[in-house]
Formats: sequence, structure tokens, C-alpha cells
Amino acid sequence: MNLKSPIKKLFTIVLWCLLGGTGLVLLIAAINSKNSSGCQGLEVEINGGAKNFFLNKKDVVALLDNYGLKDWQYKKTASFNLQQMETALRRDSWIRDVQIYFDNNQVLKIHILEKQPVARLFSLSGNSFLIDSNGVQMPLSERSIFRLPVFTGYPSERFGTRKDSVLSIQIKELALFINRDIFWSSQIQEIHISADKTFEMTTLMGNQQIEFGDGHDLANKFHRLLIFYKDVLTQIGFDKYTAINLAFANQVIATRNRASISRADSIQARKNVLEMIRMAQKMEADTVKIREVKPLERNTLTEQNLRSYDLPDENDSPSESKHQKQQ
Repeated sequence: MNLKSPIKKLFTIVLWCLLGGTGLVLLIAAINSKNSSGCQGLEVEINGGAKNFFLNKKDVVALLDNYGLKDWQYKKTASFNLQQMETALRRDSWIRDVQIYFDNNQVLKIHILEKQPVARLFSLSGNSFLIDSNGVQMPLSERSIFRLPVFTGYPSERFGTRKDSVLSIQIKELALFINRDIFWSSQIQEIHISADKTFEMTTLMGNQQIEFGDGHDLANKFHRLLIFYKDVLTQIGFDKYTAINLAFANQVIATRNRASISRADSIQARKNVLEMIRMAQKMEADTVKIREVKPLERNTLTEQNLRSYDLPDENDSPSESKHQKQQ
């Protein structure tokens, strides 16, 4: 009987067990050594290094004082409860997401992503708050001033209640649309919420009140409004109307201004709006906006393809411009 083969097999098994045991001991020793070492540094990154709106490093450290971050220079890495620290930060009104970990050099890394405010709302009682891109209510910030669409007449003190859920969704979508439009974010100054939960817009240029209807079919409504602006600019004059109604499908209903308007004022208003569109064209060509939301499709006629507009010369008389049909 050949005994060499079983002995060789046994020897191989014992050898592998010794190697595995040695590796396990070394791994445990390395983990224990890492956990027993002290924290070598603290790095806080907010919004990936981009502009931070609400918090700074000092604020983050203060928020975590009661969760083991106080006097971090003298603490061992094992004494930090990273999961508890993340949970504490996620409870903050201005934080969207957070990741906390130690790198290979025992430096404590804190990565924070702030919420993105998209609109400011005033309730019927006069209270004010912000909402973010996910439709979550946020408090106002004493540190930052935001250029956001302003909604007035919100019927509740809390955003997104079941009673006003449809209205809340429409407000969020309307705010996102305006924010990512260079032209409309400059032109739309205020949106009032009527008692029937439709929207009335006040513009920067012109004296028209825009009756927008509800928040459905946003792209089509702004498309029709922009076509009307072009026709008014090139044909009649911008201040000939007091109200523009977009509430009805595929229609723009305008109410004429019965008051007399001087030719000089009409020409100046026309020039002002033309200049605003030209500025929007330049901003579109010269800047890149980083947004969390996806851009609109390019086949929608909004400011996002302003470069395709054939604008009249500032010195042209409205009556001299050709009538441009809607494509």
C-alpha cells in the first residue's frame, strides 16, 4: 500500500490551514491597529467643492459635537460612530445626503450634498419658506440670498399636504421649468396662486398680467407665450395689452389696453424686451449651467434655443417687420 499519497495530501491541508490562520491573524492585527490609532485629520467637503449655500465646515463640526466629533484630534478611530453621525446630519433641514468615512491615512472625511432650493413660497398668512428640487419644504437661510421664483397665496403653512398635493407638484414643476430657462427666469417676477389653484404671473417687462391656468402642459403654454411675444414685438408693440390668458388649449387670448400709450414708451418697451432676449442668447452661448434636473427637449421652443430666433433690429419700426408665422 502506498502511504506517500495520503501523507502528502495531509501535509498540503495542514500547510494551507497554517497559511490561512497566519493571514487571519495578520488581518485582525491590522484592523486592531487601525482602530487603535488616532484620528489624523478632518476634511469636510460640501457640494463636491462647489459653492455651499447653507453650511460651512464650522457648522458641520458644531452639528456633530454631541456625536463624538468634539476634540477629534485626541480620539481613536474606533470611538467614532460613523453611522450615527451620518444619521444626525441627515436630519438637518438643509442636507440632502452625507457620507462619512476614514481613509487609509486615518483622516475623517465628511462629504455633504446640500438641498437645491428652487422656489420661495408665501402662505396666505404671510409666512415664507423655501422648497427644494424634490418638493421638500426648507426654512429660509440667513446666510444666503437666492434668486428664485416667488409664489404667493399658498393655502397652507406646510408644503405638500395631502389636501394640496396636486397643487404642490405643479408648483415644484413650474419652479423647475422657470429656473432652467434663462429667459423666463429673468422675465417672470412673481406667481400668485388664485383661490381656484391656478397661476397668475407678473412679468419684469411690460404691464401684462399673465393668466397661466393650472400647472399642466407647461412647455406648450410657454411656447405659445413666447410666440405671442415675438409677434407683439415685431407687429404691434409690447404695451398694447393688459392681460394674456394661456389657460385654454392652443390659444392665447389677449386683452387690449384702452389707455393711451405714447409711441416713445411703446418703442422703449419693445427695445427693453428685445434686449432681454438678446442677453439671454448671450448667456446661453457664454455660460454652462450645472443643474440636477434634465434640460427640456430641444424641439420645444423656449429660451433654450434662443439662438434660432430672427430678432428685428432695435431701430426697426414694429410696422416695418414681417409677420412671422408660428412654425
